[in-house]
Amino acid sequence: MEQKNAVTQGARPVVPSSQAAPAKSSGGASLFAIGVLIVGFIISELLFHFVLGAGSRFKGGLNTNDPLPNDYLATMYKGGVIVPFLMTMFFAVITFGIERFLTISKAKGSASIESFVRSIRQKLNSNDISGAIALCDQQKGSVANVVRAGLKKYQEMGRETTMNTDQRVLAIQKEIEESTALELPMLEKNLVIISTIASIATLTGLLGTVFGMIKAFQALAQAGNPDATALASGISEALINTALGIGTSALAIIGYNYFTSKIDELTYSIDEAGFSIIQTFAAQHGSKGQ
Repeated sequence: MEQKNAVTQGARPVVPSSQAAPAKSSGGASLFAIGVLIVGFIISELLFHFVLGAGSRFKGGLNTNDPLPNDYLATMYKGGVIVPFLMTMFFAVITFGIERFLTISKAKGSASIESFVRSIRQKLNSNDISGAIALCDQQKGSVANVVRAGLKKYQEMGRETTMNTDQRVLAIQKEIEESTALELPMLEKNLVIISTIASIATLTGLLGTVFGMIKAFQALAQAGNPDATALASGISEALINTALGIGTSALAIIGYNYFTSKIDELTYSIDEAGFSIIQTFAAQHGSKGQ
């Protein structure tokens, strides 16, 4: 039972980040994230000025006038300078969501994770380590990579004669933990951006609403005479920021929870397979090299 707990802890490695993934991979991930945000902001600015702010959407053909009735894109334009930032966050959530979905799908491998782990356990029970490694080569993906590393270490420790069983079991366990530490960061990459957007999108939308409300009341004060229609129009334009922020935040929260649940499924599969490897080795070599 202690061995299973140790493997479970290995699924969330505590090794330094410099060991968790190559520096080149980390740098590439950062450049990708920065590139997505920059490109997303450029696209948002172009859409904001040339699509949302097109003169045909406003009375008199000028985007300084009121929007045409039921033209919500024009209403979004009236939300002000915060709107492009909210659009950038929305595009970022969509882009990183697609990227994470493809990455995690690839990490699962070519077949069902449950059937793969079940097949590995069957191979271990029949002491067919080479067959289990062949299954890993067919499965591919992050789970298969970790299991394959553990199985290769299994074979190596099976030939080891200078170490006792406990030392060899610990060596296999360490190999599984180190392999997990290399694979897990690739699964969690960019999730921090999605979680950050989930936190700040609503606040950014509220900030835009506050600016819009200030602008609306300032315009009302300068007009001299109370104009309920103008005030209602200004408030509706300001609230569009809140709607965009809440919508983007909700999408980011759903995506983040979905991806973390899928990653937890993968790490659980790694735990299960790793525990089977260690238990099988301990059972088959327990009477040797004590």
